[in-house]
Formats: sequence, structure tokens, C-alpha cells
Amino acid sequence: MPQNYEEQLRALEGRYNDAKSKKERAQWRLDQLEAEERELLKELEALGLKPEELETTIKKLEGEIEQLLQRADELIPKDLP
Repeated sequence: MPQNYEEQLRALEGRYNDAKSKKERAQWRLDQLEAEERELLKELEALGLKPEELETTIKKLEGEIEQLLQRADELIPKDLP
């Protein structure tokens, strides 16, 4: 019976170590993502953009691109000899 306890303890220790390792990796990844977020926010600030306005800004730029493409299409002759 004591051997069974030892096996159970080893198994528990293994699971604990696995969980601890996964937690450490998750924390490391979280730290990386938070650093990346800070960098992206700095870049946005340098461009004069606010995160909450990005969707509106993107839609506005997409509209401008569509208008410019349409204008270019109108200006380029379609039936050159």
C-alpha cells in the first residue's frame, strides 16, 4: 500500500510541475503581448490615431481608396487604338 502512495505522490508532483510550467509559459506570453500592445499604442499615438477611432478611420480610408480607384478608372481611356 505505501508504494501506491508514492506513485500517487509522484503523479501529483508531475501534474503540479506541468501546471506550474504551463502557468509560467502563459505568464511569459501575457507579458509579451502586453509589451506588444504598449508598442502598438505608441505607434498609433505617433500617427495621431486613437484606438477607439481606428474602425472609423479605416472605413474612411477604404472609402477614399474606392473613390481614387474609381477616379483613376474614369481617367484612363478604355479603348485605345
